[in-house]
Amino acid sequence: MSDTKFQGWLGKNEESVKGKMEWGEFEPKKWTEDDVDIEISHCGLCGSDLHMLKSGWGPTPYPCVVGHEIIGKAVRVGKNVKHIKEGTRVGVGAQARSCLQKDCPDCSSGLESYCGNGVVNTYGSVYPGDEGKSYGGYATHNRTNAHFVLNIPEGLDSADAAPMLCGGITVYSPLKQNGCGPGKKVGIVGVGGLGHFGVLFAKALGADRVVGISRKAEKRDDVLKLGADEYIATDEDKDWAKNNVRSLDLIVCTVSSDKMPLNDYLTMLKTKGTFIQVGAPDGGNLPPINAFTLIPNGIKVGGSAIGSPAEIAEMLQLAADKKVKPWIQKRSMKEANQAVIDLDAGRARYRYVLEN
Repeated sequence: MSDTKFQGWLGKNEESVKGKMEWGEFEPKKWTEDDVDIEISHCGLCGSDLHMLKSGWGPTPYPCVVGHEIIGKAVRVGKNVKHIKEGTRVGVGAQARSCLQKDCPDCSSGLESYCGNGVVNTYGSVYPGDEGKSYGGYATHNRTNAHFVLNIPEGLDSADAAPMLCGGITVYSPLKQNGCGPGKKVGIVGVGGLGHFGVLFAKALGADRVVGISRKAEKRDDVLKLGADEYIATDEDKDWAKNNVRSLDLIVCTVSSDKMPLNDYLTMLKTKGTFIQVGAPDGGNLPPINAFTLIPNGIKVGGSAIGSPAEIAEMLQLAADKKVKPWIQKRSMKEANQAVIDLDAGRARYRYVLEN
């Protein structure tokens, strides 16, 4: 399979986010015997794709093929790889490599996604040395280090599993790490592509009460159908903050905005409650936090990235066991440009998945 042609939707400049990606051939990273080549069947669309196509998080090394919610068949497996067999169904999330050194405090303790020696993203990263660049899943094939290639459990549909590999794990990890489960009341701010997974996984983890929080009332019915026990529309529900003071143990915020009512969200936390930010706005700015919101309530504010391969595998198995069913809309890989435009316009309900 070494003569496989890698083809995909190339973003060549900041205009590509406007539906101007171009189909073409690209050169994947240099092959090593630690790698796996995947023939892609499905790839989820993620808000990160938009940020990268328009250089929103810093200069993108164009040309770039985005997409980091990849499902497909392993068609070439390196000699050093033990856990992946050729012909099996596999997936890749948002990370393609970390240093994986035994003396790395992160990689050696199952925190590969926080590796301080250098994380290689599934797309838009330049590998150290002369290995080349990473290219994502709006494509025919993907090449990734096997440590970050996962077997997909039976019982999970490929189109459902794809968006879990970034969208799902981005909320599953902070929920799990911060004690979501029986006895807990959890809020999910921003019930979109990420947030709808927050509701699904908070329920799957057994939270007593799950509250969806978004600006408009129009999502109320959807969010309750997803399994939430309550919905708050911050633009329309009068006195919502005052009526929900100290009602939640944990809030996970998926919103990417420096204009969200952050201090109001924080007042919803019980004493010693936790607020975790996962939405990443262009430029990274969040609203200022008043110290007197934090100190008298003893609350914590933190952030969370994706999860480790082991955590992703745990999430996928939970999804298979609990029959977690994301709300997805399938699109042909040929429609990738229009799908990007529709995602940017907020039309996804709640996750687009490209199919080859």
